[in-house]
Amino acid sequence: QVQLVESGGGLVQPGGSLRLSCAASGSIFSINVMGWYRQAPGKERELVATITSRGSTNYADSVKGRFTISTDNAKNTVYLQMDSLNSEDTAVYYCNFQIRNSDYRLFTYWGKGTLVTVSS
Repeated sequence: QVQLVESGGGLVQPGGSLRLSCAASGSIFSINVMGWYRQAPGKERELVATITSRGSTNYADSVKGRFTISTDNAKNTVYLQMDSLNSEDTAVYYCNFQIRNSDYRLFTYWGKGTLVTVSS
């Protein structure tokens, strides 16, 4: 079993910054992809950014140039640095890991979510 623990959400003023973290622990053989998704009130969950084990990144158009995804592979942790935040970034942010266990089976895990509120 794998557990994901998120941290870093909160209230920030427009134009401000936040850094989200998500650490995975448990039965991990290897990690294929790590990512962040978000769900705003009344909307569907959407991709924010992903990063592969080789460091290849992908961003939603709405966050390109403002958000940066990175990892600490030794700690099985993914980060999301969010700059120039605006009200449209208000959402619950979920981390997502695609992990292989010792049987080489691939599983997808989700964090419980952390709320980011951008408001003056």
